Amino acid sequence: MASLKSIKKRIVSVKNTYQITKAMKMVSAAKLRRAQENVVAARPYATKLNQVLTSLAGSLHDDPHPLLKQREAKNLLLVVITADRGLCGAFNSNLCKAGERFLQENGDEYERIHVLTVGRKGYEYFKNRCDIYKNYVDIIAKPTYGGVALLAQDVIDGFLEQEYDRVELLYNSFRSVMTQDITFQQLLPVATESVCDPDDSCSEYIYEPSQKELLSEVLPKNIEVQLFRSVLESVAGEHGARMTAMDSATKNATEMIGKLTLQYNRARQAAITTELMEIISGSESIKG
Repeated sequence: MASLKSIKKRIVSVKNTYQITKAMKMVSAAKLRRAQENVVAARPYATKLNQVLTSLAGSLHDDPHPLLKQREAKNLLLVVITADRGLCGAFNSNLCKAGERFLQENGDEYERIHVLTVGRKGYEYFKNRCDIYKNYVDIIAKPTYGGVALLAQDVIDGFLEQEYDRVELLYNSFRSVMTQDITFQQLLPVATESVCDPDDSCSEYIYEPSQKELLSEVLPKNIEVQLFRSVLESVAGEHGARMTAMDSATKNATEMIGKLTLQYNRARQAAITTELMEIISGSESIKG
């Protein structure tokens, strides 16, 4: 049986861990509220912009925009959005493993596959497994549209310079506090298949100025918006996963403290009983 000192030391250690996990849960809950509001606000705009762009691009058949041109896919860029920090359950590991499976399953289809990581955890996972194109670490901590716009411009420039022929986006889409969906999305070339909102009719739009001029402005903006939305989704999912993980850790710490306290009391009672037995035995030996 462990000594009283070691059990007491372990109880103190678990109590300290309990305080940390409880505080982290509360911080994540506060951040999740703001992140969820940002996601809810961004989704309708991103969806509608993509719908308008699809309608606009689908109506132009001659001389398509460079971001719409389908070319032979020899080189692929996979943009992986993860968190900068851990302690959020399987949020990062599941996404990274999905990305690794994607690389293995599609490795024969492309001459070369690059990985662009957004977030430190993704970079740490892929740096020894594949070719890292670039890494962005300052976007997830405080996501801003300006920071994501620089990332989007970098991706667009590489596509236009034919450094890669296709861009896939991989991120955790926020569904609820306990659920995040691993999502793959083709970013470039921009898909032009007709996409209709079930609650909205696919009516024709009247464009001013010309369709080509609008397309040259809207296409890069759409890439920025889709990337910004995916970053917001990932941030909200991260806080939800961390809050869930810290809540589970706090409950486990509470149970462990109870078990250790019971073990400590039993060990203390056994020690007292042993001491009493020794005193009684010594007293009897003196009398005898």
